[in-house]
Amino acid sequence: MDRIHLLASEIYKYSYANYEEHLGVNERYDILMPRDAKLLETAIREKWPAKRVAEKLEIPIDAGEKLLIATQEALAIVDAENPAESFRNAVEQSIHHALEDGLHSQEAIANLVTQICYRAADLGLLLERENHSLSQYSRHLRKEPGVVYYEGYFDEPFQKDEIPND
Repeated sequence: MDRIHLLASEIYKYSYANYEEHLGVNERYDILMPRDAKLLETAIREKWPAKRVAEKLEIPIDAGEKLLIATQEALAIVDAENPAESFRNAVEQSIHHALEDGLHSQEAIANLVTQICYRAADLGLLLERENHSLSQYSRHLRKEPGVVYYEGYFDEPFQKDEIPND
């Protein structure tokens, strides 16, 4: 999958594996969604109003507003500095959406867990594409807010005899 397919997948809320399975089979995934994703990315970059997006995509203005928000969120995931940061951004967004919808029932919690598992599967696909292992991103995944890391901390290879501060 190319970057534009990843972006379209994020905007339209498909798992990467599901989207990839439809490539080469369905015009919607090969042509239409990537075309719209390119337009939406341009709209974000050029700060188009929702009305212009709605006109270009021939959709209601409120749908244009939602797509602009979805595109901003998608760009934060797709353009993250590495697969671990992409995963962290995706999980954070899943949690925010779950909190907005309410986490007051076991079903809501189960739905959030499912979303996080989808994000883990997406991470797996990204790692496979780059022929990387999860352990290569251990430090990125363990990054804590408010902690100051020395320059190069995330770029240095993890030593087996190093004991992480967990």
